[in-house]
Amino acid sequence: MSNNSNLTTRDWLAIERTKLANERTFLAYFRTFLVILGTGITILKLDLLADLKTYGIILIGIAPAILLIGILRLFTVKRTIKKHYKV
Repeated sequence: MSNNSNLTTRDWLAIERTKLANERTFLAYFRTFLVILGTGITILKLDLLADLKTYGIILIGIAPAILLIGILRLFTVKRTIKKHYKV
């Protein structure tokens, strides 16, 4: 399927669904990043949770890694789609 003229409407729609699924997956990674980062900051800010400060720091450290994984996956899948379908 390397030639665009060989793609049927069904093929084009499948490619578009794959692109949209890739974007939805990135947004899920981004939401997870925000929740983990927010939870870590909340733990550090609330005196009530002072015993959990170590966990707050760990969560703040993990959050950027999750975002980085999401970004890398987004561009890897985009590149794969372009390579296979020449879209």
